[in-house]
Amino acid sequence: MKVLVVGSGGREHALVWAIARGGDVELHAAPGNPGIAAAAACHPARADDPASVVPLAVELGVDLVVVGPEAPLVAGLADELRRRGVPVFGPSAAAARIEGSKTFAKDVMDAAGVPTARTLATAEPPCVVKADGLAAGKGVWVCRTRDELDEALRAVETLGQPFHLEELLEGEELSVFAVAAGESAIALPAARDYKRVGDGDSGPNTGGMGSFSPVAGAPDAEEVVETIHRPVLRELSRRGTPFAGLLYAGLMLTARGPHVIEFNCRFGDPETQSLLPRLGDGLLGLLAAAAAGELDGVPSPAADGAAVTVVVASRDYPERSESGTPIDGIASAEATGAHVFHAGTALQDGRIVTNGGRVLGVTGTGATVADARTAAYAGVACIDFAGMRFRSDIGA
Repeated sequence: MKVLVVGSGGREHALVWAIARGGDVELHAAPGNPGIAAAAACHPARADDPASVVPLAVELGVDLVVVGPEAPLVAGLADELRRRGVPVFGPSAAAARIEGSKTFAKDVMDAAGVPTARTLATAEPPCVVKADGLAAGKGVWVCRTRDELDEALRAVETLGQPFHLEELLEGEELSVFAVAAGESAIALPAARDYKRVGDGDSGPNTGGMGSFSPVAGAPDAEEVVETIHRPVLRELSRRGTPFAGLLYAGLMLTARGPHVIEFNCRFGDPETQSLLPRLGDGLLGLLAAAAAGELDGVPSPAADGAAVTVVVASRDYPERSESGTPIDGIASAEATGAHVFHAGTALQDGRIVTNGGRVLGVTGTGATVADARTAAYAGVACIDFAGMRFRSDIGA
């Protein structure tokens, strides 16, 4: 089978790694990164440019395209591929609005009877300020004081897009993924990520500084999918915009039960890096079945052990990214048994260098989360580049 993975981050590296475990597969990536290049042929096509990705998929004659990032999906890449007869794992632009517009997602959830945070009419703390559209994981501000709210309102206005206010939900967060096709959905194990840049959940929100799976005490993933994901899938189908791909619910486990913080239309990052090492080698078959709309009767993948992912970021992330700084110790980290997923790297004069804010995701596995955490940080200890930063409390 010939597969093209679209994207260049740690999530896409994890997807390539997991698909390669499935056996007889020819892998391609657009554009990929130096880590992905070890398992796939990388092509210089921008992930957000259908005019380059679609002809590449047709020229390669791929059997399946797996779209990693949200921006190409919201822009309609999956639609263009399907118009050319290319099977694709990823929703249409119309269905991807579940992530591309917070207002649309709220409307769908209200119609489906799915619990979520109340929209507020006035800006008063405590509350949450959310950009309506895509913001690379940085369009949410939790405001408990008037100063925080004023700062958030100034920040969201610089994005130049609509925003809204909603109630601040309290509780533990949980990420639950479902592979979906129309109204059918298969639950994947739950994970938890860390959005704040600093230890103890301090500092600004980021795209994610780490994650772990499984999550002790979390509700059963299948129960969550039955009460959260499937009603939304039915509502999207009722509207004539059926969803095919990965539907990701970010939840808050409140005293009133799970409430949706947000929906995403793709695999999460870095939760994917903690989830896929726990699964067997059947990921490709599952994605292909969803792309073909044939999920009925497909069993949920078995999950084994635990995994913890620690994101290693550049000095000034999330304010600024960095490029060109040499990275040492990747091979040593992998020699400990950790998986090192490239998120923001490049190859320069034969050396791996930084090329982004989140640079690497180091994933450790073990029988328990504690074992996996020890393995992850043992891998991180081998990595070195000027200005590297990471949280020390992932999975603690």
